[in-house]
Amino acid sequence: MNTSLTDTLTDSGSSPAAGKTVLITGGTSGIGAATARLLLGRGHRVAVTGRDPGRLKAFLDEAGHADRVLGLVADASDWDATNTAVTGTVERFGSLDAAVANAGGASADHFGTGGADVMDGGDPQLWAPMVLANVLGPALLAKATLPHLERSRGRLVLVGSVAGIKNSPGNLYSATKWAVVGLAENLRLHATARGIGVTVVNPGLIDTAFWHGQVPPIAMSPDAVAEAIGFALGQPAGVDLNTVTIRPVGQPA
Repeated sequence: MNTSLTDTLTDSGSSPAAGKTVLITGGTSGIGAATARLLLGRGHRVAVTGRDPGRLKAFLDEAGHADRVLGLVADASDWDATNTAVTGTVERFGSLDAAVANAGGASADHFGTGGADVMDGGDPQLWAPMVLANVLGPALLAKATLPHLERSRGRLVLVGSVAGIKNSPGNLYSATKWAVVGLAENLRLHATARGIGVTVVNPGLIDTAFWHGQVPPIAMSPDAVAEAIGFALGQPAGVDLNTVTIRPVGQPA
């Protein structure tokens, strides 16, 4: 948990006056990367965090828009790294309009009977990093961003999961996502009086590295979830969209 922010990996440049500034944790792959590409394509300024400098650089090289993208090496479950990433984003772009708590994941295929996240037969040594990333990470991002979002009357988006509204028996990953859904409502009650919107986006089956090569045939593209996040960020002033649940057709639970 000692990972800290390193120097940015992009060249400095002038930022356009139009568009929003959005910080995305875990932005080098999956939903985070898809969301970053979507927002950059719409003319916004985007900062993304990731723990692996090599993967972060590869994403930045692929994303383009060097004048509107910022890469920051940070562990989302580390307070100093998260706070420094937020500060660096504001210093680079001048403000912060939205933050997306996307970083997280599971320690194994949590739907499988042999998954590392299950209570019976799972490996407890693998649980702590998952709990810290999935639960502590969004809380730290909220603490670091709320003062800036209050100034911009912006929005905080938490990426939850259908597993956070439909229990997966004896599964710790599912429990962490229930915590995210609860945290979102907790934060909404706190932040709405400060002019801040809070949204939790609960995806169903998605085609990402989460599945370790065993992607369900009906899984959605991460781009579909990115569109849902973009929809939340695009709400008119004074409108608070609180919960978005998005599943592929064919997923009953």
